[in-house]
Amino acid sequence: MEFIDLKSQYEALRPEINKRIQTVLDHGNYIMGPEVQELEARLADYTGASHCITAASGTEALLMALMAIGIKPGDEVITTAFSFIATAEVIVLLGATPVFVDIEPDTCNINASLIEHSITEKTRAIIPVSLYGQPADMDEINAIADKHGIPVIEDGAQSFGAVYKGRKSCNLSTIGCTSFFPSKPLGCYGDGGAIFTSDARLAQIMRELRVHGQSKRYVHSRVGVGGRMDTMQCAIVLAKLERFDWEIQRRQEIGAHYNERLNDRMEVMQVRPDRSSVFAQYTVAVENRQSVQAMLKEKGIPTAVHYPLPIPLQSAYAQFCCLEQYPIAVTMSRKVMSLPIGPYMNKEDVAYISDALLATRRRRAVHAAMATLNA
Repeated sequence: MEFIDLKSQYEALRPEINKRIQTVLDHGNYIMGPEVQELEARLADYTGASHCITAASGTEALLMALMAIGIKPGDEVITTAFSFIATAEVIVLLGATPVFVDIEPDTCNINASLIEHSITEKTRAIIPVSLYGQPADMDEINAIADKHGIPVIEDGAQSFGAVYKGRKSCNLSTIGCTSFFPSKPLGCYGDGGAIFTSDARLAQIMRELRVHGQSKRYVHSRVGVGGRMDTMQCAIVLAKLERFDWEIQRRQEIGAHYNERLNDRMEVMQVRPDRSSVFAQYTVAVENRQSVQAMLKEKGIPTAVHYPLPIPLQSAYAQFCCLEQYPIAVTMSRKVMSLPIGPYMNKEDVAYISDALLATRRRRAVHAAMATLNA
């Protein structure tokens, strides 16, 4: 069993993927070829955003979004204490200060009710992360941001395709960013990402930033980066788009099967009723995680931890940390564990994994009882 089954996906999409790759090899436009513009148009239409700008990675997408709104040294950017490091990394790379906010225990998304308390005169942006596949409380976050005149950048690296109150992730705020890293619900075969906005001015700035700040060939109106997504990777995402809605539906069905077996028996990340999840991960919270992982490994079941340390506890970010401010993030980082999930799994796979997981709990309960008796 694989944690992420990209091989089955390729087999299902082999003709379209190979055809798309061959087309790029035939025309030879490997940088900013026609597939780049085609993908941007398709993705903008998919999300409902007016503009899509593909990027070299999800990290580059976040970096260019912050550059576009003018983040500079001395500024503060509010974000979650619990995410992949890239969310905070791009803030620090621009000389700004990440201000971390604790999370909700049942979703691991940023706790929107704690954001306003962290706003100061230096706050210039808010970056909520749509973790594990579902958006954060974007309406509440946008309302707080509007009150203070602060733009919101959704980090939708794990939630592309999810819906929040009838709107697609990455079209829920000033700017939305996503990643096409291979393990994402919509992934390429290398690095890639995209930025979404309905602000034409910001879109033009980010298009220039992507090509070293170039407004036209060899004319540089601003300091930029080499942030282009390769034509080949765009071609692969275009091929995968043909089956993407079906894959989301299958992920949601597999997530529902997991919920039926686990929801009342253990701590499971919850999907809010006003939104959907694309289940980039199916995540539970367990005690004695290391031993649970070892027992599942004995059964041939791979697991992963997203994430074992809150960002403020990483040594590179300790200067921005106050440990007592993130008790939920600290607790969940010690407990979260992701199980295999994907569109090519079936109910039997879910049953096997769920039964094995529940058996580990019974096994640990027996060991604890025996230890008590022998004490």
